Amino acid sequence: MSVTVLQQQQEPSQKKIRILVAKPGLDGHDRGALVLCRAFRDAGMEVIYSGLLPTPEQVAQMAIDEDVDVVALSLLNGAHMTAFPKVKQFLKQKGGADIVIVGGGIIPDSDKPKLERLGILGNFGPGTSLKAIIEFIEDLVRRNTVNRKTKSRKTPRKAANTKKKKAS
Repeated sequence: MSVTVLQQQQEPSQKKIRILVAKPGLDGHDRGALVLCRAFRDAGMEVIYSGLLPTPEQVAQMAIDEDVDVVALSLLNGAHMTAFPKVKQFLKQKGGADIVIVGGGIIPDSDKPKLERLGILGNFGPGTSLKAIIEFIEDLVRRNTVNRKTKSRKTPRKAANTKKKKAS
């Protein structure tokens, strides 16, 4: 019997982490994002890659449509203080406020606390080990899952952006 089979037998109820890796805005450098995608996949996560140049609203909609646990944002162009908060804002508007957002890329140390206060966590820079990023995400999802169980979601994600009709 292989180790993988033993792990599956021991943890049958453990759901795979679904993660969207995205580079919102004008950033055509995707080598790091592709490395992350492969590392997340190899760590047992279900990975969705946005491709290049999605808008923050498109990233949020993909996250909702794919029912992800985490959105991993990466930018190298310096637009993180604009694009990352916009993704967070659109997620909230679309009913995905409970989706964890992790940031990374070329982010000055002075901007990291600002992003953290906005709910964009991690904010990893070049040279961060893949193991550290994966462990951080796994821990966040584990804590977020516990929080979700203690608070019931008021509106399902997919129904959050439908408008209610007024009674006549």
